Order: sequence, then C-alpha cells, then structure tokens
Amino acid sequence: MDPSLTRRSFALRSAAAFAGAQVAGLTRLWGEDGKSKPGVQLYMVRAEMSKDPAGTLAALAGIGYGYVEAFALGIKNIAEARKMYADAGLGCPSGHFGFGTADTEKVLDDASALGVHYAVSSVLPPEPLKSGDMAAMLQMFNHLTADDYKRMAAKANAIGESAKKRGLEFAYHNHHVEFRKLDGGRTGYDILLKETDPKLVKLEVDAGWMAAGGANPAALITANRGRVRLMHFKDFSTTKPPINEFGPEASGNIVDLGAGVAPLKAAYSAAHKAGVEYFIVDHDPPFRGKTALEAAKVDYGYVAGLMA
Repeated sequence: MDPSLTRRSFALRSAAAFAGAQVAGLTRLWGEDGKSKPGVQLYMVRAEMSKDPAGTLAALAGIGYGYVEAFALGIKNIAEARKMYADAGLGCPSGHFGFGTADTEKVLDDASALGVHYAVSSVLPPEPLKSGDMAAMLQMFNHLTADDYKRMAAKANAIGESAKKRGLEFAYHNHHVEFRKLDGGRTGYDILLKETDPKLVKLEVDAGWMAAGGANPAALITANRGRVRLMHFKDFSTTKPPINEFGPEASGNIVDLGAGVAPLKAAYSAAHKAGVEYFIVDHDPPFRGKTALEAAKVDYGYVAGLMA
C-alpha cells in the first residue's frame, strides 16, 4: 500500500456490539475463505468500493478472487461490510488497520468484529501521528533512525500481545523505507526482525516494495520461514537504484503484475515452500489505460498462474 493521511488517519465507526450469535452466524455463512486462490487488498478498488461496494465485491468474486484483505478507511459499518463480503462469497482473513493512528484496543476490537485472523499494520509510526500534515508524516518515515525502529518494534510486540489475547495474530507489512541503510550497514527491517518476538509479530511481505527498496524478497522469506504468513504482489518498472523514500519516484514506477522487473516468481516459489498462507494482489494506482477492476483482472491472472 502507498500510505496517505486519508488512508491511515481514521477510526472505524461501527458499534462494538456486533458479537455473539451474529458473529457465529456470519462465520458459518462465510465457509471457506478461498485461500487456494489469490486475494486482493481492497485499497486497489477503493474508489469503486465508495460508489458501489456490493457491485465491486461481486466483480472481484467474478474475476476469481477467493478473499479480500480489508482496509479500514473503506469501512463505515463493520457488520454491513462483513455481510457484504459473505454475500459475495469472499472471505476476509486479514485487514490493514490504523495502528498508531487510533487506540490499539479499539482497533483490535474492530478487527475482531470484522472476523479477520490477521490484523496488519500497513505502517507503524514510532510516535503518534499528527493529523493534517501529510508532508511531515512522509518525511518522518523517510528519515527513521535505528532508535525509531526499536520503538516501532516495542510497539509491535505490545500490539501482538494484545492481539493474542483476542485470538488474533498481528502482522507487520513492509514498504521500501525499511531497507534504507543505517549506521553500521543495518536496515530498519533488520532491527525490526531482531527486536520483535516471532511469536507475537508475524510478517506480511510485500515483495514488490521489498525489491524496490533493494532487498531480496525470496531470501528474506526463506530466512523467516514460519513467520511470514502473507505475501503481497506489487510490480515495478525498475528497482535499480533502490528507492528508499516515499514520493512520486516510487509510486510512478508501479506497473501491472508481470510487466515489471520485481522478482515475484522467485518470491512466490520461496513463499510456497515456506508455507505462506495468503497471496494477495496489492496494486497501487495509477492504472495506466485501465480501470482498477481491469487491472485487478490482469493481476489475478498473473498470481493465479503462479499458484496453478
């Protein structure tokens, strides 16, 4: 995901009363979550979801997707969202939530109500974010220090502990900024891996962002077998030289899956061998010459081909 204030600074507004028999009933309606098929991060179709959520979900199911990964900004009512996913025949095993932008306990309550197993942080700021200044936020992520990453790790461990008490698992989703070289040659991701408890903090590897940042996603997945539970597919027209800052240079190089140079086949092979559970299309706009749903169809074909 390519973060923005509008995407991160939110609080889900549904009632926490959606529980008990209602939750159990909808769990039965969902049945299998289609994990043998690719999934899709709903940020890709956020404009379509805002206009016609039920129709958009039906279109994604028609393409062949087995499940969606929620993004919280697009959810105004958790009970309604969960029912729409079920009505479309789509599971929702994971979602990106506003950790660091809203109260952790409330965020995890929302994740539980939505029915996900993996509550994922798309970004995890070391300090609370000040709303309204996107430039300042991006600069913060572009200049994180080793101490910042240690604070992020401590926060991730705490979130993971709280998630565990609810029967959830917390996962950290990377971008490219984590792979900027710090003093001593370490990267922020190195620090996160060392400082977080593997039992509490799982990984959602975005192979495209990882490659854009100068890392080898296949090697990283193999080295963290059992900890990497989800994989995002994103492709770039170039990954050299590495890009380690948020800005137009990074997002401007995103292309349809299979049209770029990110080593996605090798990453998938490593992930498959490592027992990764979910394989998710996460294609950020713009969609050159296509609608989001047309791009989603192209991307589905690429990932389904690998999974076949």
